[in-house]
Amino acid sequence: MTTTVSDSPAIAGVADLAEYLASGNKPKSAWRIGTEHEKFVFCRNSLKPLPYDGEKSIRHLLEAMIPHGWTPVFEGENPIALSHPDGSSITLEPGGQLELSGAPLKTVHDTCVETSTHLTQLKAIAEPLGIGMIGLGFHPKWPREMFPWMPKGRYDIMHRYMPTKGNLGIDMMIRTCTVQVNLDFASEADMIKKFRVSLALQPIATALFANSPFTEGKPNGFKSYRANIWTDTDPDRTGTPEFVFESGMGFERYVDYLLDVPMYFVKRDGRYIDAAGQSFRDFMAGRLPALPGERPTIKDWEDHITVAFPEVRLKRYLEMRGADGSRWCHLCALPALWVGLLYDDTALDAAWDIAKRWDAADHFAMAAVARKDGLDATFKCRPLKDIARDVLAIADDGLERREKLNASGEDETKFLRVLHAMVDTGKTQADELLDLYNGPWKQSVDPAFETFSY
Repeated sequence: MTTTVSDSPAIAGVADLAEYLASGNKPKSAWRIGTEHEKFVFCRNSLKPLPYDGEKSIRHLLEAMIPHGWTPVFEGENPIALSHPDGSSITLEPGGQLELSGAPLKTVHDTCVETSTHLTQLKAIAEPLGIGMIGLGFHPKWPREMFPWMPKGRYDIMHRYMPTKGNLGIDMMIRTCTVQVNLDFASEADMIKKFRVSLALQPIATALFANSPFTEGKPNGFKSYRANIWTDTDPDRTGTPEFVFESGMGFERYVDYLLDVPMYFVKRDGRYIDAAGQSFRDFMAGRLPALPGERPTIKDWEDHITVAFPEVRLKRYLEMRGADGSRWCHLCALPALWVGLLYDDTALDAAWDIAKRWDAADHFAMAAVARKDGLDATFKCRPLKDIARDVLAIADDGLERREKLNASGEDETKFLRVLHAMVDTGKTQADELLDLYNGPWKQSVDPAFETFSY
């Protein structure tokens, strides 16, 4: 029997897919900032990940947030997310990581207030229950088998499919956390320029936010092991799409890329139908094995866009995806960095002057050294921290020109100070963790759960 989706327009052809992306074009006055951040949730007495059900559980946390203005989102009988009237949401990653997907806001000041309000509210609920939260790029202590799986049909499909494509896809799902920022564009040309700059400079963000040097209690040889995870997850949908730097890049070219990304699922009547490895092109032609004879809607296209995982992802906005989960005081620095670089024309031109000199081999090489050595890396005979210093100076100038002030008269450059301090000292969050591990922590990662808990 053919399943219909009555609340979403049918797709007439490939042009509709490009038009969907182009509908994100906005005048500069309407540009907004969306910040997303994930954190590990754990039992303070055991340091073990929180289960979904029980007195001390993910479900309990979600339900306790409802009186604070949140509306539960269910899959079957299970609350698996919360939505807020301001457009923000709280969602679950596969291993129980909690994610705040922030509302689209005007300034970095606004998004930082949102982040602090969320963490303060959640902490007030969690602490009396003996529950803690920590922001790291990769879980420092427990092996895979210690992590619960959240009751979401999408994750069941991915859980089965991931091991067929790479060795670390399951780790990506249950043992990583990230922080990302979502930013707007004015036109196709503006999108292309921002895409190219942000994609080329993503390794700088990886180095600055490196915060995952441990695996199962021991150093793993990387400053950002989370970034390394993505190199062995699924080559069909990850990495740096080099076509972005080629002539002919645009909304239609990105659609061609997405159509070649294998599907995971189709959602019908609240149920996830396994279409893993199948082709959206076949779906367009009515030949999808999972739903023979049926053709997709725009909602299906929206879902499919989310199963591509490049370092920068195009939706109706651009997502910067190269940073590890971070400490509270660092979470506002990522939106500040990218807003400073991309939301000011002079800064965008200056950033492109740095990025345009690199080719595909350079992109690969810089990403490799950034995830391994962070700011200690050398790229093209130059310390990466020197390139980071140049990038931060451009971002500072861009934020100064924006002239977005808080109630105290401070502009948005205040949020970059923590990154400047890292470049000045050469010490990232990962370096600090390693110093503590080899010093006062006496080669144990356990103290991190107290020292750096939110």
